[in-house]
Amino acid sequence: MKLLAENIDETNINQTIADLIAKHDPSLMLVGVDYYNNDTRIKGRQIWYYEDGQKQVDREATNHRVSHNWHKLLVDQKVAYLLGRPPVISAEDEQFAEQLNVLLDETWDDRLQELAKNASNKGVEWLMPYIDAAGNFRYIIIPAEQCIPVYETDYEEELVAMLRYYPAVVGGETKTRAEWWTAEGVSTYIETEAGVYDLESEDGHFLLNGTPMGWGRVPFVEFANNEDRFADLKYYKEQIDVYDIIVSDLANDLTDVQKLIFVLKGYGGQSLSEFLQNLRYYRAIQVDPEAGAGVETLSADPPITAIDSFLDRLEENIFLFGQGVNVKTDKFGSAPSGIALKFLYSLLDLKSNIMARRFSVAIKKFCWFAAKYLEIKGAGTFDPHGVKITYNKSLLINDLELSQIAASSMGIISQETIVAHHPWVDDAQAEMTRLQAEQESKVDLSRYLQEGDEQESGGEQPEAGV
Repeated sequence: MKLLAENIDETNINQTIADLIAKHDPSLMLVGVDYYNNDTRIKGRQIWYYEDGQKQVDREATNHRVSHNWHKLLVDQKVAYLLGRPPVISAEDEQFAEQLNVLLDETWDDRLQELAKNASNKGVEWLMPYIDAAGNFRYIIIPAEQCIPVYETDYEEELVAMLRYYPAVVGGETKTRAEWWTAEGVSTYIETEAGVYDLESEDGHFLLNGTPMGWGRVPFVEFANNEDRFADLKYYKEQIDVYDIIVSDLANDLTDVQKLIFVLKGYGGQSLSEFLQNLRYYRAIQVDPEAGAGVETLSADPPITAIDSFLDRLEENIFLFGQGVNVKTDKFGSAPSGIALKFLYSLLDLKSNIMARRFSVAIKKFCWFAAKYLEIKGAGTFDPHGVKITYNKSLLINDLELSQIAASSMGIISQETIVAHHPWVDDAQAEMTRLQAEQESKVDLSRYLQEGDEQESGGEQPEAGV
């Protein structure tokens, strides 16, 4: 549910901030982060038993908590597929393109991958551009769980304000600090013992010749995972949980294979609970042979075949609903064709395209701040609408098939086009230069060999022996 500007009471902003923070619940975002770090639901599972009708935690029972990091695998697949090779940011204005390449330094590609990972886990992540004290253009990732955005309308997704809050140590005590960002500047508040927020400071977004200035926009750029801002985990969390439970239970059964079911005959103990306690702690009981008491045992083997079949189905569904590529698949043979590979990657490509579209919009909005910075610095006025983002997806290819296609295309299309699409070539222009150099070397070598043959044939011939 979007928070709209019409629902914000700026006349009493202190109370508004307190109300928004109290209602904000980022726990759903952090579930995706937990699963990415392999902290799945199974990690907190307890084994229970009943003693005298009371439910108790069985601390003696075997309790394997086997987690499977499917979520990290699927997220890393998407990030590597879409952004493993850095996307190219170009502009219609060549001068603007050159300036962007300078502003988006070597850390940009790493930040973009981090944004994609975090957005996949949380549904959205935020990037904040700023100008540092030295006057340089910088950017920093702001965790989504710290952010409460305020939009203009439900359809026009322009930010009118951003509330960011986080823990801070003030006077030796940990309190919540809140920042209220608008298009003109930022106001900082600190939580008091009474639960309200008092104003700490008011400032601009940056300093220009010692004067506080604002961007003219709220300096936060949203990088959304999809249109609904849902995390990837939402679509397959239950399948992962069931998979973990089944494998953990199977591990418990196999560990307890020597623990048997006991059948009591004429047991002289005081109660069934006493019998269970003796078994749990001592692994033995005492019987009264004169009373005809005795103990027989029963055992049961787990249905391994049925479990394996169900786990295979779960694994298939995790990749299906997670729109990933199951690297264990053997449906396409050892060297699948290009068509088979495209089919194998179809769901991953579909999911990545959804993120790519949202990220392209975000990058263009971010480039607006870059253009504004260049204008402030007097480096020129540029239009960010002409920015184009080209993604170089990391699709596995059949090298042999593409090489054969390249070889059969000689004389039909230009050599430069063939070189550019060869699977072993990363830089087509550099490869063309090397080819030209090799051709020239062959010409020089053939000329040298030809001159050597002429000198050898023109010299004196040895006389035949008598």
